[in-house]
Amino acid sequence: MPQIDENKLHEFVGKMLGDLGGAFSVPTVRVGLRLGLFTALNEGGPATTEELAKRAGGLTERYVREWALAQAANGYVNYDAAAKKFSLSPEQAMVFAQQDSPVYLAGAFDIIAAMIEGEPKVEHSFRTGGGVRWGDSAGCLFCATGAFFRPGYVNNIVQNWLPALDGVTAKLKSGAKVADVGCGVGFSTLLMAQAFPNSKFIGYDFHAPSVEDANRHAVAHGLSDRVSFKEASAKAIKETGFDLVTCFDCLHDMGDPRGCARHMRRILKADGTWMIVEPIAGNKPEENMNPVGRLYYNASTMICVPTSLDQEVGEGLGAQAGEAKLTEVIREGGFNKVRKATAGPFNMVLEACA
Repeated sequence: MPQIDENKLHEFVGKMLGDLGGAFSVPTVRVGLRLGLFTALNEGGPATTEELAKRAGGLTERYVREWALAQAANGYVNYDAAAKKFSLSPEQAMVFAQQDSPVYLAGAFDIIAAMIEGEPKVEHSFRTGGGVRWGDSAGCLFCATGAFFRPGYVNNIVQNWLPALDGVTAKLKSGAKVADVGCGVGFSTLLMAQAFPNSKFIGYDFHAPSVEDANRHAVAHGLSDRVSFKEASAKAIKETGFDLVTCFDCLHDMGDPRGCARHMRRILKADGTWMIVEPIAGNKPEENMNPVGRLYYNASTMICVPTSLDQEVGEGLGAQAGEAKLTEVIREGGFNKVRKATAGPFNMVLEACA
């Protein structure tokens, strides 16, 4: 038996305690988000558990007390022992209470729950080599995914990503025809439509419940005259003549991303642009051994690869495919110009033109 280094062992066990503490926090955070406890603490200021229970709509104080102590131990809220009051710092509020914050992470906790719910189906696929159809692994995986990506889209699509493309913003302002492929519940499509009232948008997704939700959102936002959502896989889109095609965090999930690339070239105008937003990643696995890569590799194991392997071809790019592999896939579709237009801590934006 190899000699055990006690210092390394204690260090590793300490890391595991931190990781397990984070895992144990998932259900309590989700309960707090659903019951409005983080919001009540943020909007009303420091509170005892009696005050917080009342402020959140008359909850049972004993449960609120244990929940608040758990969040304080997590480091997710602050605790003043002398006053016996809990509070949220501005930074904590950005993560747990401010829905339009770029680092609002409620959706991430829901994705974790969806991954755990889908665990038996993914484990079965390990044995068979099959896949798990998008939306089938968990009750509301598509809802959780939409909620997870929404803060990044709210703070980047119009402000940073579209302006990084050559001449695209000008087209959108004057009036363009846009296809948002793999649109999910429509957050990305509606954000673009709100910013560019002279343009028309069609969102496409192969998941019928997502399309139904997206169309309801379009009506609720008063945008159904310029925005529509249709159920179709990327390669089945029949309409053509688009000035811009967008794919937000979905190309790597497709079974046949190369076939998708070829079809995007067909439905674009000759001078059109394809914007591909993908998870940030290096081109080699060793470049992704970091906190962001850790999140993406785990999510990819439980969601992205099973989704791709369930579809035609089943290439299984994974969420950490990297710029070089994605560029290869896009060029195979007939795009001669492919460049990384911009990047952030969680995403990279590729621009493809004929």
